[in-house]
Amino acid sequence: MKRREFLAMASGVALTGCGGGGGGGDAPDSAAPSHAPSPAPSPTPSQAVIVLGAGMAGLAAARQLRDAGRSVIVLEARERIGGRLHTSRQWADAPLDLGATWIHGDNPSHPVGQLARQKGARLGQTQFGRDQVYDSDGRPASATVLGQLDQLGQAVRQAIRQGQDASSDAPLLQVIRQGTGFAQRSAQEQKLLNHIVNTQYEHEYIGEAAQMSALWFDSDQRISGNESLFLDGFNVLTDALAAGLDIRLGHVVNSVQHDAKGVIVATNKGLFTGACLLVTLPLGVLKSGQVSFSPALPADKQQAISGLGMGVLNKCYLRFGEAFWNIGADWLNAVPALDQPGRWGEWLSLARPTGQPILLGFNAAQFGREIESWRDQDIVADAMVTLRRIHGAQVPDPVSWQITRWASDPFAQGAYSFNAVGSTPSMRNDLAKPVGQVLYFAGEATDSQHFQTVHGAYLSGQRAAREILARPA
Repeated sequence: MKRREFLAMASGVALTGCGGGGGGGDAPDSAAPSHAPSPAPSPTPSQAVIVLGAGMAGLAAARQLRDAGRSVIVLEARERIGGRLHTSRQWADAPLDLGATWIHGDNPSHPVGQLARQKGARLGQTQFGRDQVYDSDGRPASATVLGQLDQLGQAVRQAIRQGQDASSDAPLLQVIRQGTGFAQRSAQEQKLLNHIVNTQYEHEYIGEAAQMSALWFDSDQRISGNESLFLDGFNVLTDALAAGLDIRLGHVVNSVQHDAKGVIVATNKGLFTGACLLVTLPLGVLKSGQVSFSPALPADKQQAISGLGMGVLNKCYLRFGEAFWNIGADWLNAVPALDQPGRWGEWLSLARPTGQPILLGFNAAQFGREIESWRDQDIVADAMVTLRRIHGAQVPDPVSWQITRWASDPFAQGAYSFNAVGSTPSMRNDLAKPVGQVLYFAGEATDSQHFQTVHGAYLSGQRAAREILARPA
């Protein structure tokens, strides 16, 4: 199953590295191009479309509008473009994507795959079949354990099918546990069931299983194809889309006033007026209410914002002097103990696709949120407990690390959206609907078919651009 991650708009991470400097906030990327033009007068309502957010959705829309001859200004809260697409160049020989990593389902017709090839991006692939599973005792999983995982996985899928035949919604975790008879299972089976729920559902859809809608959590449309990653970082695409655009970095939006004549956007650096506004703020930011709208957004849009969920998937990159693990495996699955569900259960090895001795540990849902308050050193130490359990006490400390904290970031407030209990797919359509001919909306959360993906954000930006181009002059 594909691993969705962070994409589209304004986002954030904290970078540190032992022996390599660092600190809170975004690390400066010396190779990153500047997208801050010289100051210019704010546009009048008849002159410009204002876009909130220089992530994938905002840049896709701005690019299409600019190429159609429209005047466009992009307001971005961060001092960089990309939003939840963020390539770190802290390690000069190993660009790392701290947000979205893959083109999920890459094939000749994939919209982001096509863009990547047009821009000459170098791509590598990871494969789910290249995996190694370790039991909670640290030993490679036996044939018996692998058989149990397969049987329990089938039981989980059957429980979900039954839950989705129900007339009312329920939490995904409740449906799985009731349908698999979790309470009557042995401790070994419960431990394996917890691992399945965490790695195949919480890591995939990033909501806590106790909060996800059993009816609608997987209402997206899958694209079949490769799992392609960017060897030079995902930001090769955002940099290409941003070329020549008027992007105002460091502009934090506080409020939006709108009427039939246009919009007034108040930022920390002054007012901007425009004919219309495209909002690509992450769902988490919309939920926070840190940007006010006057008049208030329609009731159905407010219900969508409150009803949909915003999840967490954090990354912990560990760089070692050399690889001590099986570099033929792309994925390392470490089943946690029964009393530690969701703790360092899944790792990606970058050794084979990139040649670098780097492991990436994922944490989602409850544990992913919990560790955001920990010091970097404590997160790394906790991760090393798992790695030493499965590879031995002789495993050395990492030489450096990079860690994300997406829920804590004020311009992201989560990784990406999920369908929470009580929400419906139609809420995403409500979130996407324009308000009159003045306010337009894009971003992964607005795409009912491809939410949680970069291509969903990209397509939503193109859709919003078409809506704006169709409005009367």
